[in-house]
Amino acid sequence: MTGGPLRAQKIVMPANRRLLYLDWIRGLAALIMLQGHVFHSFIRNDLRESNPYVFSQFLGGLPPAVFLFLTGVTFGFLMHSQERKGVSPGARWLVSLRRAGYLFLIAFAFRLQLWAMSWGQSPTSDLLRVDVLNCMGFALAVMSMMSLFTTIDRVRLCAILGIAIACASPLVSQIEWGDTPWIVKSYLAPDHLFFGFFPWGAFIAFGLSFGSLLRTVDHEQTPQAMLWVGLVGLVTAFGAYTFSNLGISLYPKSDFWLDSPLLVLIKVGVILIAVSFAFLWHRQPSAQSWSWIRQFGVTSLLVYWVHIELVYGRWLSSWKESLTIEQTLLASAGIIGLMLLLSVLRTNYPRVRTAIVSLWQPAPQPERVSGD
Repeated sequence: MTGGPLRAQKIVMPANRRLLYLDWIRGLAALIMLQGHVFHSFIRNDLRESNPYVFSQFLGGLPPAVFLFLTGVTFGFLMHSQERKGVSPGARWLVSLRRAGYLFLIAFAFRLQLWAMSWGQSPTSDLLRVDVLNCMGFALAVMSMMSLFTTIDRVRLCAILGIAIACASPLVSQIEWGDTPWIVKSYLAPDHLFFGFFPWGAFIAFGLSFGSLLRTVDHEQTPQAMLWVGLVGLVTAFGAYTFSNLGISLYPKSDFWLDSPLLVLIKVGVILIAVSFAFLWHRQPSAQSWSWIRQFGVTSLLVYWVHIELVYGRWLSSWKESLTIEQTLLASAGIIGLMLLLSVLRTNYPRVRTAIVSLWQPAPQPERVSGD
């Protein structure tokens, strides 16, 4: 990127602006995720070749990449913050490992809750299923070594690491795992059912590079830098898409929808375009007011946790694989509305709690004035 020399200093920008545009991207990803999961769970099997379903699932492949990328961005912020405080490299590494451990804890708690709620219908092995949260925790643990380097070095090293992970994914797919425990393969190898480090870890690396880059750009130059981010994203996405249609491959065998480096680059390009747009949009005064899309981003983990149980659990089991396209659209709107209500209640919990408590408290009685 151009727009002046890179400087190893923290961006002097209002925190709410950074949070606003990142939350908007995260909220948009949550919205796309909700409709994708509803379509995947509820639509009839004979309609799974229809254009609405195919389009829904095509879009649904982007949210995991967005969540992983933004997790990498905030991981970069954490490393930079520790560096600015003068924390030693070893101590920064331990802090980064604790963040990874925290995500692992959430991931296993999530799997435990799903398994308990589906008691008798879910095998014990589901407790170790490698979902996107497990992938986040594992990838952050691997990337924690990047805390040993300076912020400027991380920009370059993590970008190279992201490309390396993406390019190695087709090769990892061809490994004969033999007697390797299935859990090890699930955490590493590309698989349509799991979120293996290859290629999903590439999004954490790219996000870590981007988050570190943001911390090296002066506040005054950030808008210009974001324009370049959008341009780089456009060139990356369009270039990777064009090359994928040429039918040329450097690998003896590769599945585009599973382990292709070009698909990773297309998604990264789209994410960069979205981040650039969101940042520039949130510089407008009209964008500072409440946004229902951004609201999803504020509580994305809660929305993810609850909707998975609701859509794939026992609650709406009578709807599974039984709805028409129109009914599925209505179900999507209903789930989105319900999750939005849950999100608003969560962020306004103190006021809601105070209002509820006040309803149950008896009204104060007027003091009696005793006469002589």
